[in-house]
Amino acid sequence: MTRGTRTGGRAPGKGGAKGGAAGGGRDRRGRGEDRDARKEQGRKTALGRAAAVRSAKPAYREEPRRAAKPTGYRPREDRPQRAAEAEREPQGHRLPEEGPIRTKREAGAEASETIATGVQTLVVTEDEAGMRVDRFLIARFPQLPFSHIQRIARKGELRVDMKRVDTNDRIEAGQKVRVPPLKLSADGQRPRGQQFKEGDVRAFLKSITLYEDADVLVIDKPAGLAVQGGSGTTRHVDGMLMALAEDETTRPRLVHRLDKDTAGCLVIAKTRFAASTLAKTFRSRTARKIYWALVYLVPRVKQGRISTYLAREAQVDGDSRMKVAAHGDEGAQHAVTYYATVETAAQKVAWLSMKPVTGRTHQLRAHAAHIGHPIIGDPKYFDRHNAEIPGGIQNRLHLLARRIVLPHPRGQGVIDVTAPLPDHMKQSWNLLGFDASPYDPIVEAPDE
Repeated sequence: MTRGTRTGGRAPGKGGAKGGAAGGGRDRRGRGEDRDARKEQGRKTALGRAAAVRSAKPAYREEPRRAAKPTGYRPREDRPQRAAEAEREPQGHRLPEEGPIRTKREAGAEASETIATGVQTLVVTEDEAGMRVDRFLIARFPQLPFSHIQRIARKGELRVDMKRVDTNDRIEAGQKVRVPPLKLSADGQRPRGQQFKEGDVRAFLKSITLYEDADVLVIDKPAGLAVQGGSGTTRHVDGMLMALAEDETTRPRLVHRLDKDTAGCLVIAKTRFAASTLAKTFRSRTARKIYWALVYLVPRVKQGRISTYLAREAQVDGDSRMKVAAHGDEGAQHAVTYYATVETAAQKVAWLSMKPVTGRTHQLRAHAAHIGHPIIGDPKYFDRHNAEIPGGIQNRLHLLARRIVLPHPRGQGVIDVTAPLPDHMKQSWNLLGFDASPYDPIVEAPDE
């Protein structure tokens, strides 16, 4: 009974359970096929409607399909920041940003703006090796005032290899010079104080030229004309040399200096090569310099050698003087000078020929005062009020850079130049009866 009831409940008739299962499967398949047919019909209907809408709109050019995303593409939210991407991507593959085209004047103004507002580190080249720090900066920044160079060096803002330097220190190739923000003129030209007409300056320099070729210029610097600018100095040789330059890169350069009140031979380099070579010549003491001076009283030793250490005294009211110092004193430098008495007058004054071996500041003036015979008219080392000198001698420094002999920078022989007596010294020579003949007893003095 129980067994018949279970069998009859599944399916009646022949086949029993198998017949019932097969019938149910066909029903399910039929329903699935009906659903698929309805979906297909709906898709075709939707496509037909979309086609109808497109045909109703105006015809536009079909947009090209977007290229496939490259392998490794990441969604935006997974990307790093733009700065990191810029560092990772090669710069050469990036397109330049569009912007206004700048003129050369605007680019130069922007460069000057950068120089005037930023700290720079300059590397010394082989051609610049051996240059003084101040001349190195003038060569790199011709529009920079010399007074500003002195100020940044005095404050310790100018450094070489992270060390403080003075303006007369020498630099070597490969050294790094730290330059603080510089004060440059707005028009990019080096301030020269009082402006002069170039034609007048060229004519003046030509009138005092003693020797000139393609590399070297030797002038007869007048007494009272400064070699370089400084506080309150607007007229100087360095500023006048701008009139001889075609541009900033071909500007003549000073290779040594004379005191403002000293007259005579001043050597100028017209090319960078000549400047470098002549600087080494003066530094190695290969150049031979002869000075003439009129000193107070007559030296007991007619010909001699002066060897001392010189150091700068503390400035009083801006007055700079040198003093004889002991070895080891702060700032003391060894100085050697040979001298010979040429002529004398009434045991009151003497004409000396002097040959400096070293080139210290005020060396001849300080040495003459040290041996008790200061140079006539020297405002720093000679007290005229307590001296008895012949009348008619002007109260001006009687010191002349008489002669200079040095090898040509390109090996083309020797340059030997002699300067004449300035007017005030010529007057004194005539008054005292001195004969400025070619004879000079100091010429054969040792070079040391």
